[in-house]
Amino acid sequence: MKLAHHNRYDYSPLPERPDFDWPEGKRLAFYLALNVEDFAFGGTMGHTPTSLGPPPDPRNFAWRDYGLRVGIWRIFDLADALGLPLCHLINSTVAERYPQIVARIQARGDEIVGHGRTNSERQADVPPEEERALIHEATEVLQSVFGRRPYGWMGPWISESAVTPDLLKEEGYTYILDWPADDQPFWMRTRSGPILGMPYPIELNDSPAMLSRMQPATDFTQMIIDQFEMMLECSAQAPLIFAISLHTFVVGQPFRLAQLRKALRHITEHKQRDRIWFTRPGDIMRHASGLPRGVIAGSQDLDPA
Repeated sequence: MKLAHHNRYDYSPLPERPDFDWPEGKRLAFYLALNVEDFAFGGTMGHTPTSLGPPPDPRNFAWRDYGLRVGIWRIFDLADALGLPLCHLINSTVAERYPQIVARIQARGDEIVGHGRTNSERQADVPPEEERALIHEATEVLQSVFGRRPYGWMGPWISESAVTPDLLKEEGYTYILDWPADDQPFWMRTRSGPILGMPYPIELNDSPAMLSRMQPATDFTQMIIDQFEMMLECSAQAPLIFAISLHTFVVGQPFRLAQLRKALRHITEHKQRDRIWFTRPGDIMRHASGLPRGVIAGSQDLDPA
């Protein structure tokens, strides 16, 4: 039996890769990804803490809307208090509709990552030319509103068609978060040249943990701490990326925010803090792009320049 394969990247076991450091000799790169998402009223697609109701389903729509009205502001305040940078995986409709959120992101100097137009649609559901238009529209809106374009992308619902990496490369994107295959960045093939695969956590992610698997907030705290401690230990052998994925309407709830604060304080007050690079994925991409050919998986075949 011959299995279908994507040919986007080759197998590369972590122990066989060359060693390198993050800036200033750091060994563990840490970033916080905040999903800032918008949903159609009356739509049938969206996160939920309970069963979906028949459209217009105001209960679930309003619960998601809480994230933009209340939750995100508490997350901003927590990140400010701990001195942590954020990257925002942001729907372009959020940028169009909520200028106060845009202003706070700008004031903090945070990174923006393309996250489609809205999480009420998926890229895999449309033909290639419509997908190209979707990516272009979202990019243009973010560039217009923020005065700077995103160079990283994660599709709504981490959804891709067979040509998504090709379309993103052709739209000028340099890295993609849709392929959670590694703890280091790795170069992927597209028809127009290489694009960097950036590690993104689908398990250390508040939505599947606390909504899909229905784990309590205390479990999520322990997951973060255990993941951090183990990755910090493993980073002695190889530099790694440790990331946490958050949603405004999930950890923005006060009882969950209290647990998130506990986990983040464990990290920021750690006795080995000097081994941690508190960063954003765009900075990781730039550092990886500057490393000699052959260091990052895939770069021996794909010249990042």
